[in-house]
Amino acid sequence: MTYQERSISIDNLEKFLRTLDSDEGIRIDNESGHVFINKTSKRYCINISNNNKDEFIYKDTVQETIDFLRDVITQTSKIFVY
Repeated sequence: MTYQERSISIDNLEKFLRTLDSDEGIRIDNESGHVFINKTSKRYCINISNNNKDEFIYKDTVQETIDFLRDVITQTSKIFVY
């Protein structure tokens, strides 16, 4: 099995968060590190990976996730779905 990823715009991020399945994910690449977003049956898991350290944050809704990500995403961020 191979996984495929594709780039998306920040304008489509909310749409992909709403339709995210448990075997899919979103990766945001920043200058300072990476952010990975996955969804369990009940909540979103946001993994912030900087300098070989991971921090896990959990949000219950798409809107809470988007609000949190506003402080993480920069104009130079690259967003991928896989």
